[in-house]
Amino acid sequence: MSRFLAVAATFTLALTTACSDGAKDSGAAAGEQVVNLYTARHYDSDNALYERFTRETGIKINRIEGRPDELIARMKSEGANSPADLFITADAGALWRAQQAGLFQPVQSETLTARIPDNLREPGGNWYGFMRRARVVAYDAAKVQPEEIDDYAKLADPRFKGKICVRSSDSVYNLSLVGALIEAWGAGTHGPVGQEHRRQHGPPSGGWRPRPDLRGRRWRM
Repeated sequence: MSRFLAVAATFTLALTTACSDGAKDSGAAAGEQVVNLYTARHYDSDNALYERFTRETGIKINRIEGRPDELIARMKSEGANSPADLFITADAGALWRAQQAGLFQPVQSETLTARIPDNLREPGGNWYGFMRRARVVAYDAAKVQPEEIDDYAKLADPRFKGKICVRSSDSVYNLSLVGALIEAWGAGTHGPVGQEHRRQHGPPSGGWRPRPDLRGRRWRM
């Protein structure tokens, strides 16, 4: 299987690094430079970057969109014939899954190293992060005071039992969030919220994993 770069970084350098030299199952004319981009992101800001990149370089971006797991499955099924040059997604958990599948090719770049902090880069250069997402708590101001939910740990307060609605237990977003809490609070107790998740979903085995019988349900505390 031909492997490719997963990147979310300085587009001019990153896309040129992975640029196809012609019509690689992309519908491009012979000799036309094209980047085949598999992306799970759907933001106007991304489209503006693609358009600017093409204006400044003349390189066409052939975009294939889908959900992260769908795109990963597609690339695995395409095997060595996959036209993918780059994979962009909205969560590091999806990048981890693709990396475990052996889909990535590492890249070393002085520009990427200079512009992307260590904590937003995969140590082997398999992927680079260019955005961070704030995971906020929305609440009813008539029922909850700001100081009651200004820390994730406070969500485990008995007062909120049965009143918290989040994504399903196997959502990669929640798995990444719990991973961040484990990193912040330690791998022992995972903090109050981690303890509550552990109580509801069972102890992890080799890392945080949702119980199969809870797939598709919502976490409630």
